[in-house]
Amino acid sequence: MKKEYRICKNYEFSSIIHKQNLVKSSSFVCYYLPKKEQHNRIGISVSKKLGNAVCRNKIKRQVRSMVDLVFDFEEAFDVVIIVRPVYKKKTFGENCNELKENREKMKRKCKEKRG
Repeated sequence: MKKEYRICKNYEFSSIIHKQNLVKSSSFVCYYLPKKEQHNRIGISVSKKLGNAVCRNKIKRQVRSMVDLVFDFEEAFDVVIIVRPVYKKKTFGENCNELKENREKMKRKCKEKRG
């Protein structure tokens, strides 16, 4: 995932989460908001409950690779992905499928809100 496709600033994370547009699954909570840039952007948040810094960074790398597989960066929304503790109990494939399902739900909800 290229750096231009990432949400890095704390105020951007806060503004997206504050709007309360969300999709839940057992491993992820995905907050979304209509995009501001020409392409959509994604932010990843991993809680300290999932482990030490080494473990959290590994999880972020895995989620970034899932994002590269699932998202095409042409969607109409920015996304903040919060990883839940159940993530560690599932395989990469199961978590990737959950992220795909969440993306489809977000697409459907955005289309419903538009018209």
